[in-house]
Amino acid sequence: MSMDSSFLLFILAALLAAIGLAGLVLPAVPGAPLLFAGLFLAAWAEDFAYVGMKTLAVLGVLALLTYGVDFWATMFGAKRFGASKRAIIGALIGAVVGIFFGLLGVIFGPFIGAVIGELSARRGLHAAARAGVGATVGLVLGAALKIALAFTMIGVFVVARFFS
Repeated sequence: MSMDSSFLLFILAALLAAIGLAGLVLPAVPGAPLLFAGLFLAAWAEDFAYVGMKTLAVLGVLALLTYGVDFWATMFGAKRFGASKRAIIGALIGAVVGIFFGLLGVIFGPFIGAVIGELSARRGLHAAARAGVGATVGLVLGAALKIALAFTMIGVFVVARFFS
């Protein structure tokens, strides 16, 4: 690969990684896949000489984990605050539906879903609000865990590239 094409690939890789990091907290931007694509492109720019398939497989698994973490954290938060199964399901549905309503939907979707789920279980408004708060706490926890996984991905890449 020529020096010019490698340089362009590194620029594109950095751009994808930056957009991917932003996408971890922005709705409708697939953060982890874009971060993975950026890291993959950086490895490709050097013909996989430093970062090979084993490292890329680990990065891929970490990227996939970000999706599971999101749903788990929302459920954990709701359950920790005493939510019923309906509230937990409502929080998950609210999280998915919220994606289509931008940042406010992402923030309030799980809360509204948990409240509706709790009210449908015929529990009082206090219990419903508590379930909603739990879902929101879970959402924040999920965002923190996704960011931690993303920086782990970057750390694994850097170690493979510069210290192996």
